[in-house]
Amino acid sequence: MNLNIALLPGDGVGPEVLAQAVKCLQAVEETFNHQFIFREALVGAAAIDKKGRPLPQSTLKLCQEADAVLFGAIGDPKYDNDPEAKVRPEQGLLELRKSLGLFANIRPVLSHPSLLGKSPLKKEIVSGTDFVIFRELTGGIYFGEKKLNEEGTVASDLCEYSETEISRIAHLAFKAAKSRKKKVTLVDKANVLESSRLWRKVVTRIGESYPEVALDFLFVDNAAMQLVLNPTQFDVILTENMFGDILSDEGSVIGGSIGLLASASIGDENALFEPIHGSYPQAKGKNVANPIASILSAAMLLEHFGLMEEAMAIKLAVDKSLRKGIVTPDIKSKSQFGTQQVGDYIAHSIVDIEDNFSVNDENIDLGKSTII
Repeated sequence: MNLNIALLPGDGVGPEVLAQAVKCLQAVEETFNHQFIFREALVGAAAIDKKGRPLPQSTLKLCQEADAVLFGAIGDPKYDNDPEAKVRPEQGLLELRKSLGLFANIRPVLSHPSLLGKSPLKKEIVSGTDFVIFRELTGGIYFGEKKLNEEGTVASDLCEYSETEISRIAHLAFKAAKSRKKKVTLVDKANVLESSRLWRKVVTRIGESYPEVALDFLFVDNAAMQLVLNPTQFDVILTENMFGDILSDEGSVIGGSIGLLASASIGDENALFEPIHGSYPQAKGKNVANPIASILSAAMLLEHFGLMEEAMAIKLAVDKSLRKGIVTPDIKSKSQFGTQQVGDYIAHSIVDIEDNFSVNDENIDLGKSTII
């Protein structure tokens, strides 16, 4: 298969982790005889610095013409710490999602057996966790009308949803549940918010078309608590934009590190894949950022195009890296393996599909890489 992939490294550690994902896709090329063409463009703070805006027209055009977009990270402290800033890096990502029609964000949350001890929750609570969050991505409070009075003392943000916006992502969630554990949980705040009551009405009606899938409901505050108390109860979580943003970040700690979670943002014609972690500017250039979320995002990209065996090769290589302890310091505090070394090992493991690529376990324990 030939794929044109737009690369948007972005800010902070984005370029470093994205480079490892590309390395793994190149390993898939070599192993499975595909051809991937990569083209890179600016976004976020990097784009503001060079082009004056977070999403240059040339970047948007490249993404529109690509088969898929592989994204790094976005954000910079100089904008985060300036409440008066008129242009912000995050505006580029929001504009990109809207322009590409990426209405569904899909975030899998898994507990890896080899990392159960790294979760802040007890092993018996997180063991067996396997759910996916379907977050609506182009509506709600993030995109609603925003107001600030002349004195700068009163502000408002409008949360608005249409039946069409709700139904299109609801159908995706129910279809996903059919091939999983056949359960959808709608998370809303229908006891307070009119927009949530519309969500509940529309999703209930759509659920009748999927009789094999059980549907239940949780208010968002209870859902946040249940993610900590009993995450294994969930299969597919369906929710609106802001609630999904918050819950998916909460869910990320279940696995032991936010550096493990990938995501896909899907539209009718376009798709973007990115780790859910931020730009982590403190780690920029230090070779310590965890590349696994970015690498698993590349696996989701392959799955999107039906390349299941190729995606599984990446997942197995990642699992091997975790089992062998070839991980970055966020997972193993005294690890001597950095972003690049972890990426190298996973890429080599993809090429050496028969597991011939090995590492001296004694050296691993000593933190000495035998990777060439």
